Amino acid sequence: MKPIRLLSGILTVGGWTLLSRILGFVRDVLIASYLGPGVLMDAFVAAFRLPNMFRRFFAEGAFNAAFVPMFSKRLEAGDDPLGFAGLAFSGLSLVLLALTGLAMVFMPALVWATAEGFVGDERFDITVDFGRIVFPYVLFISLAALLSGMLNAAGRFAAAAAAPVLLNVMLIATMTTAALTGGAVAQALVWTIPVAGLAQLALVWHAASRAGLRLRPVRPRWTPEMAQLVRIAVPAALAGGVVQVNLVVGQLVASNYDKAVSWLYSADRLYQLPLGVVGIAVGIVLLPDLSRRLKAGDDTGARQALSRAGEVALALTIPCAVALIVVPIQLVSVLFERGAFGADDSAATALAVAIYGLGLPAFVMQKILQPLFFAREDTRSPFRYALLAMVVNAVLAVGLAYLVGWIAAAVATTVAAWVMVVQLARGALGFGDVARFDVQFHRRVWRICLASALMGAALWGVGALMGPLFAIGGWRWLALLVLIAAGALTYGVCGQILGAFHLQEIRGRLRR
Repeated sequence: MKPIRLLSGILTVGGWTLLSRILGFVRDVLIASYLGPGVLMDAFVAAFRLPNMFRRFFAEGAFNAAFVPMFSKRLEAGDDPLGFAGLAFSGLSLVLLALTGLAMVFMPALVWATAEGFVGDERFDITVDFGRIVFPYVLFISLAALLSGMLNAAGRFAAAAAAPVLLNVMLIATMTTAALTGGAVAQALVWTIPVAGLAQLALVWHAASRAGLRLRPVRPRWTPEMAQLVRIAVPAALAGGVVQVNLVVGQLVASNYDKAVSWLYSADRLYQLPLGVVGIAVGIVLLPDLSRRLKAGDDTGARQALSRAGEVALALTIPCAVALIVVPIQLVSVLFERGAFGADDSAATALAVAIYGLGLPAFVMQKILQPLFFAREDTRSPFRYALLAMVVNAVLAVGLAYLVGWIAAAVATTVAAWVMVVQLARGALGFGDVARFDVQFHRRVWRICLASALMGAALWGVGALMGPLFAIGGWRWLALLVLIAAGALTYGVCGQILGAFHLQEIRGRLRR
């Protein structure tokens, strides 16, 4: 077996994802500035959530959870992996074409089901119009996700991780052009989305061809391989559907409050930065690696891969979570507060950011623990766990809304994430030692937490000391950079002294 270089792969995916998320921040800052929390931004967020919801339902969540392990094992065994991929690509295309056509016809019903609070005001009709424009994005991006899964299984991570950069570059360019020329920014934004999806599909198609993974679409056929794929994918699709129900419940609660959909969206984008760079990157690399190691009978290697992935993920995630909890207002005010996004919007968004920060380690641990099940083609267990998490989310989001208002959606999301992690951890115990973190992981995780706590104290002190500078427009960015540098330096020094990580060891792994 040609091994997947785990740390190198995580850094490759994480690096491209970091660039994508930075550009995504620029995109979201422009959206908040040009559209502002209100009618147009609420409508855009609700409309764009529809193709993203089905994308995670069909592609990155359900379909790839079934496809990647099956393709990886066929690739390892030389069992016609490209023939299997061609059938999967054709079948997925057929389903997506039918879904897109139905969504275009029944868009008003979709908007009502996901943003019921918009009914009766101008946001509803605008969201329906925007939804019909952006929904074809799900067709292109889902097919791109399948090709990305093939590349990841072969240990080729760069092109698939770079593809999302295209979306953000194109959105930034069109919004800026529209604003400078006096055009309609919102319309430019929504029309660019499906075009960007097509560009992403073209990029990964070309990369797969260059990697020797030349896909040949064929007439969709029902074969034993496709039957097995569907049997595995359906529970994963239902689990993915449960996750999306959680998002919809949050949006339904928020849609009854003015600007709340926009506030939650801005907070979501901030905590998604470390989640995307660390958690999703680790999950993308870990799933094909575990699948191939289990196929080869390398249980020791699989346990080491799981432990090192968990170690790297928590070493990067826990300090990020502490920062989101300790200094959310400084982060939000500098990143978003301009144009139509005011101080009150910053305060509301910062509250949601702090609550999401409490759940960030749970969101990342889900990405580490789920591959233990998916690599064994077990998608039923995560579905059962997701059902309970959905019930917890719905009860808390709706019940707490009467007490705390729109922020109940963020509280419910965070609590449900921890419920999901506890279930995944308990369920994985049945897999034996291969699914247990090793001694080194347990020896370092408490040191990571202690170093992060010390960093949090430093952030609080520096933030309080530099508080007046955050109120001065020209000095805000400098103050934020100093705050980030102080936190990073404190964490790096404390982590090295406490033994949470060793830089020399990381450099050695990268050289290998």
